[in-house]
Amino acid sequence: MTQVDEGQPVAERERRPADQPPAEAEFAAGADADSDSPPAAVRAADVGEVLAERYRLEEHINNDAAGRQVWRGVDIMLLRPIAVVLRAPGGDAAQEMLAAAVTASRVVHPNLIGVYDAIDEVDRAYVVREWIEGVSLRQMVEPDGALDADRAISISHAVADAASALHASGMAHGNIHPGTVLMADDGRVVLTDARAGSATNDGDVRAIGGLLYYALTEQWPQKEAGPTALPDAVRDEYGVLAAPRQVRAGIPTHIDDLVYDLLDPKVTLPSADVLAAELGRLDVGPEERGYGPLRFSDSLPEPPRQAPRKLMYGVAAAVVLAIVGLTLSAKALTSKDEPGGGGPTTSAGPSSAATPVVDPVVYTLTGSQIGLFDPYGGKDETAGLGNAVDGKKSTGWKTDHYNQNFGPGGIKPGMGLVIDLGAAKAVADVTVVLSDNGASVKLLGGNTVPDQGALTSFTQIGGALDEFNGTNMVFSTEDAAQVRYLVLWISGIPRDPEDGSNRYQIGVQEITVRVK
Repeated sequence: MTQVDEGQPVAERERRPADQPPAEAEFAAGADADSDSPPAAVRAADVGEVLAERYRLEEHINNDAAGRQVWRGVDIMLLRPIAVVLRAPGGDAAQEMLAAAVTASRVVHPNLIGVYDAIDEVDRAYVVREWIEGVSLRQMVEPDGALDADRAISISHAVADAASALHASGMAHGNIHPGTVLMADDGRVVLTDARAGSATNDGDVRAIGGLLYYALTEQWPQKEAGPTALPDAVRDEYGVLAAPRQVRAGIPTHIDDLVYDLLDPKVTLPSADVLAAELGRLDVGPEERGYGPLRFSDSLPEPPRQAPRKLMYGVAAAVVLAIVGLTLSAKALTSKDEPGGGGPTTSAGPSSAATPVVDPVVYTLTGSQIGLFDPYGGKDETAGLGNAVDGKKSTGWKTDHYNQNFGPGGIKPGMGLVIDLGAAKAVADVTVVLSDNGASVKLLGGNTVPDQGALTSFTQIGGALDEFNGTNMVFSTEDAAQVRYLVLWISGIPRDPEDGSNRYQIGVQEITVRVK
């Protein structure tokens, strides 16, 4: 995605950071960012050129990975701003773009982008649509972090409404992700850039679950919701997606269940209209909100949707508590009059009270608490260590380039980063974001200063991730480990694809520790 030209209007430059393109650039750039086909050539267009004797090009916004150009323009007949997406003609891709635009233009909905025209001029094809002043969901989350649950539900509700309208027309969107959901300055949430082809209604619903996951956690579940240019979400050593509450504390349980069910291939998906109705039930003010079991099964065909396990446990527990409560109430009512009764009941002491559940919280680390642990020596790679715990995934620490990999037969068994928590703490989980796939990593914890000999007394936290096919790792344990020192031990590193000599290197973008 290229930087916006300096020739843009002054008001637009002041409203948007210099390195952030307008929302129209995002939705076009994100659409085919993962295409394997080489970009097709687009006949040059010029500022001031008038297409179809009506659409004047004002500003070149972006070229995307599929060879499309995105322009801001003006409809000189109706005097309204427009977005123009140009693409080389011929072939299935151009015809698909035009066909999707024609179908989408027949669906009028406040949460769908307005499509005005679709034209094939032999030497190029283009779609003319509504210009949106605003930012994409991705542009909103990346600089400012995850959204609160109410805002995430509201955005997903609007997208589900838009998808429901498309599905009712017989069309699936096929391209729902954080780059195609725009937050307009007028308050609307607008879904853009439909892509037909092999799109399915279920795929759209699954992707809405992915949107919710992303809005709540800043991570995109690619395996479940579809590939994007975003890094994959946190997974355990078996590749199982972490629930939103495992990634970020404080997410309400009912929303956690909803998101996880939408991304679980074993759970029957609701239709888009049923999902929109459920999200609408949650997208209200706090005083009107009706939390409780999900209501998908009321509208689904057979077989009925299996209730989430957490909800079944909750209902069972409620029944048990109700029975116990009735029993205790009966005893309280009869004990005063029965012979040998114990008299008035007394409240239970602290020793009989249930242990409160404590949600993990992020432990803030500073650069002085992280160091290099390299008992096999040979390299001084401490530069930038603090970037691995600065709270920003855009910065990080990297190893030097190595001509050989680590591990058996490699240049050395491994190296690690050591974190000093200052005192023994109950570590619930540790999330690690790497710069690339293919690293072999494990997490160790202990209470003595790590050195080559003392490391053998450290215990492993979570599973070992060997040649991990992802960039986000999570190490967790059911029983919080009481440790002062953490060692992120790296025993294998991938080749650096950007290094001409194809040497080995890995970067640690961020380490997040949660304690109880």
